[in-house]
Amino acid sequence: MINPSTNSKVKVLLVDDSAMFRASVKAGLATKPNIEIVGEASDAFEARDKILDLKPDVIVMDIVMPKMDGLTFLKQLMGQYPLPCIMISGTDSEKEAMAAGAAGFVLKPKTNSDRNMFITLLGTKIAIASSLKRRAPAAAAKSPEEIKVDGLVPLSGSTVKHGRVTPNMPTPDEISKLTQRSREGYIVALGASTGGTDALECVIKSFPETMPPVIVVQHMPPVFTKLYSERMDRCCTVHVKEAEDGDRLTQGLCLIGAGGLHLELKKDAKGYYVRCTPGEKVSGHCPSVDVMFSSVADVARSKGIGALMTGMGADGAKGLLKMHNTGAHTIGQDKESCIVYGMPMEAYKLGACSEQQSLANIGKTICKRLSDGW
Repeated sequence: MINPSTNSKVKVLLVDDSAMFRASVKAGLATKPNIEIVGEASDAFEARDKILDLKPDVIVMDIVMPKMDGLTFLKQLMGQYPLPCIMISGTDSEKEAMAAGAAGFVLKPKTNSDRNMFITLLGTKIAIASSLKRRAPAAAAKSPEEIKVDGLVPLSGSTVKHGRVTPNMPTPDEISKLTQRSREGYIVALGASTGGTDALECVIKSFPETMPPVIVVQHMPPVFTKLYSERMDRCCTVHVKEAEDGDRLTQGLCLIGAGGLHLELKKDAKGYYVRCTPGEKVSGHCPSVDVMFSSVADVARSKGIGALMTGMGADGAKGLLKMHNTGAHTIGQDKESCIVYGMPMEAYKLGACSEQQSLANIGKTICKRLSDGW
């Protein structure tokens, strides 16, 4: 984890059977001041020893390797010595990697022109992963068949603040009522920062195609918001896309604010649409959750429902309070399930939260509140 007070570097172990590729990645990441490659390994067995010796903060590991593939090693590692792992591969194996417990996935560059983008994305993923805290499952695998890489000592005393959280899903009755709520002009707004990419995925995955429109601000730089939106669209029932200026909001659509542009809700005779405009940072960010929430309060008023989730700082707290004061139902992610209990804590301290919920319950709670009213 990056320690802001000491500016300590994130220690990374690089695992790939290609010495040439490792050298290329190492040279690329050398330009990142907060990242240090502390070791390299060519296969899972060498990686096992390096993990125990070097105690890295994050592992970057190829999926296709000799002796044992990266996904098999990752599954065993998560049950014995959990560490944030960024998986890399020459083919799009993101779903398999995330299902195995990866903290992120990056597609290997196919050409030299793709290398800079790969290094930039990998550096971002490493920075995010360094803030994740994991622990071994309560019932870690113990059979000889499952533990093929021995010698890893289970961790103790750590806290679950990340993982592939399984969302609690809305009931069929709640789902059936959402179409009417969409016709009545209800809208959902979600805001997040550090740890938010996975948290938002957990929540949005619980939304059915009958969902009223959803708008999202996740603190993320330009380009990455588009890549993230495309990834989310592949794994969610609702249609997810990066917001573009003038986009109309319809049932079953989720718009994610583009990096570098403020996202605001607007309304005309035809219904809701969004404005995406450049501007000065608000609450330290562009896009700003405060800007989005404030616009929802102005336009949707009591027909808005907002959720502020994991993130550092206070962006979104004042905007959520404004939504709350105009009759919207507002939710703050609870401390126990946050990667960083910053933004939702500030909202709670202001009295902006109608309720606090765990990450697993936020999506279902939104659907239930829309179904039952408030």
